[in-house]
Amino acid sequence: MKKGMFSLVILSTCIFLTSFFRHEPSWLQNSLVKRDTILYPEEKHFKNIRQLTFGGDNAEAYFSYDGKYLIFQRTNPKEGLPCDQMFIGKVPTSADEKFEYHMVSSGKGRTTCGFFTKDGKHIIYASTHLSGDSCPPLPDRSKYGNKYIWPIYPGYDIFMADLNGKIIKQLTNTPGYDAEGTLSPDGTKMVFTSVRDGDLDLYVMDMRNFRVQRLTHELGYDGGAWFSPDGKKILWRASRPKTASEIQEYKSLLKENLVAPTQMELWIANADGSDARQITQFGQANWAPNFVPGSDKIIFCSNFEYKRGFPFNMYLLNPDGTGLEKVSRNKGFDAFPMFTSDGKRIAFSSNRNNGGGHDTNLFIADWVE
Repeated sequence: MKKGMFSLVILSTCIFLTSFFRHEPSWLQNSLVKRDTILYPEEKHFKNIRQLTFGGDNAEAYFSYDGKYLIFQRTNPKEGLPCDQMFIGKVPTSADEKFEYHMVSSGKGRTTCGFFTKDGKHIIYASTHLSGDSCPPLPDRSKYGNKYIWPIYPGYDIFMADLNGKIIKQLTNTPGYDAEGTLSPDGTKMVFTSVRDGDLDLYVMDMRNFRVQRLTHELGYDGGAWFSPDGKKILWRASRPKTASEIQEYKSLLKENLVAPTQMELWIANADGSDARQITQFGQANWAPNFVPGSDKIIFCSNFEYKRGFPFNMYLLNPDGTGLEKVSRNKGFDAFPMFTSDGKRIAFSSNRNNGGGHDTNLFIADWVE
């Protein structure tokens, strides 16, 4: 579940609020506007929260290993960014320090899923630039009954670049989609999603010799995987079509480089893919999972509480599926949580505090257990 899905969620939320405002008295409108805030009273896990970006769509902000920098993807047509490009910014160390960032991708094609290497001198990210300079086209959802679908652009490959944006190595070079890469805590392994064997499965690459091993083998979309802080486990989202009609739809969409990521659950396994087990059965879209360092908890994003498909909020859960706790309380979109390696700070994307518009911004906060 990448950038395209939360754009649709945000758009749906704004349409709902606009319609609602037209029919309610001014006192209620003013009350709702006041709820557009940087921090909600129930959000007890956030302290010293700060908004880092203002305007556009900013997502998937991931810390460097030392916690001093963030890499993220950004779209803003007003700035000449018609689709996601990769940016790096230094995390402010004081309240008066501005969050300044610069683009490190080429500006060509579409990029996603940036991550710092262990040495802090390089980044990895997926890009379509080799298949064309322009943004790849969005799918025509009217052909599929206006169902939400996400493009699996076959032009995506994963690259390594230095901090000035110079690409130094192409890490994947197989036909079809290769993206969603994250690195192990020791920096020696990359887990990523690929369609190289005909399905959307997880693979691990040894960053020392670049050998690749397949981790998942069940039919369905496996993606957005993360290593545990000790590197022994992986956590990811997966769809598992079961009925004949679900399987037919999944395979039909995949042939067109598409997927419908509206029914996904969380899975956990050993780092080599063994002992894989499903840990949620909430229904709807459960995704963007990550481990909470220094804790036995995981954090993830979901819309399972809401039949209409939004809001999306963040939740805590034990790895055995127990102990569910709601973390965020925004009425629109909160997702893509990532912690510093010591677990003391969290970064996430949200459309809170945007005045009821479409913008999704980056936020950072101290984490309170």
